[in-house]
Amino acid sequence: MAKSQRRIWFVVHGWLSLPVWLLFTVICLTGTIAVISHELTWLFNPDARAHNPQQLERLPLPELVTAVEQTVPGADVSSVMQLESYLVTAVSFAAPDIPQAIAYVNPYSGEVQAINRGITFIGFMRSLHGWLLFPWYHSYSIGYYLVSLMSIVVLGAMITGLVVYKRFWRAFTRPRLRAGKGARIFWGDLHRLGGVWSLWFLLVIGLTGLWYLVQAILWHNEVEAWQHPDPITLTQVPLSDGQAPQRLLLNDALNVARQTLPDMRLKYVSMPEHPQDFYTVAGGSGNPLFDDYSQRVFVNPWNGDVAQVRETAGMNALQVITHIADPLHYGTIGGLFTKVIWFVFGLVLSGMAVSGFVIYSKRTLVDAGKRARKPVRQRHVTPAKTLPAKSIRGT
Repeated sequence: MAKSQRRIWFVVHGWLSLPVWLLFTVICLTGTIAVISHELTWLFNPDARAHNPQQLERLPLPELVTAVEQTVPGADVSSVMQLESYLVTAVSFAAPDIPQAIAYVNPYSGEVQAINRGITFIGFMRSLHGWLLFPWYHSYSIGYYLVSLMSIVVLGAMITGLVVYKRFWRAFTRPRLRAGKGARIFWGDLHRLGGVWSLWFLLVIGLTGLWYLVQAILWHNEVEAWQHPDPITLTQVPLSDGQAPQRLLLNDALNVARQTLPDMRLKYVSMPEHPQDFYTVAGGSGNPLFDDYSQRVFVNPWNGDVAQVRETAGMNALQVITHIADPLHYGTIGGLFTKVIWFVFGLVLSGMAVSGFVIYSKRTLVDAGKRARKPVRQRHVTPAKTLPAKSIRGT
């Protein structure tokens, strides 16, 4: 490749990142922290730890809901989420004097260890990384678009970087990091070395981020991967004599879901929000590529009928991508082991964003300095010859 062409590719590579350098760096860092947000919560928040010195089995979810209702009078539980085995179960609820809160319940002892009335650290980091805390309006958020558009920066920088870096594959067998030849050379070697060794990571993050961009466009146009079950008709809602009708108990709804999908690993339960809504029971399939909500059962709270079942088997391409994007993007496919790998390479990607800025700025300053020191060439003007006097007089 000609030197002039490589120079053009280098400029493109730099300008893919420089205009959004600070935003890109923030997104990389928050995403890296979000990968291990559960582990950081366990480390810094003792109330979030699920102590189990007696090695007890998990209590049934209805018992955890009852514990919250007994602790907080008038609590109206809306959902229950099971996290990792070392973390508490999160029970979301509202009460007369509490608009919205999350109870941290030990899944082994049933003790309500804390009541969190604000946003959690996990929720904050996921929100900051996912849509920069921009508000949502009718399934639309400017922040979500800004973040997902960074996937084009990742993929574009990866492709142009490979074009600029001659024989990049040598970095796998003969890595080079020159520490004694100046900051510019050191940062350049570090940037290229990190880029080559994280090619697989850049590809995974770039492609999943590109999917999030497509997903945002689909949401904005009200296109869903799954068709939600039709609301329960009013004729199916029991008549009452002024008293609230009794709906199916949570334990019964869970039994219906277990009978429908015996292999589902329960992770999340959502209570009916209104008389025409369903119990939503969600869990994983055991396939590490799919998220923990890929299988769902919608149970009628009045008669126990199953309104809809979602399984990993038989999913179309759009549904499969919807449920494998998060595990690939956040590195949860192999538990804590892959989380650590994603965290390390997230730091590498963040470092590449910083080192790329340093390299480009240093090269720009050096080139500007060379141009300033370069002497200006003076144009030599040859003086006109003096004509003889007689030629002037025409004699």
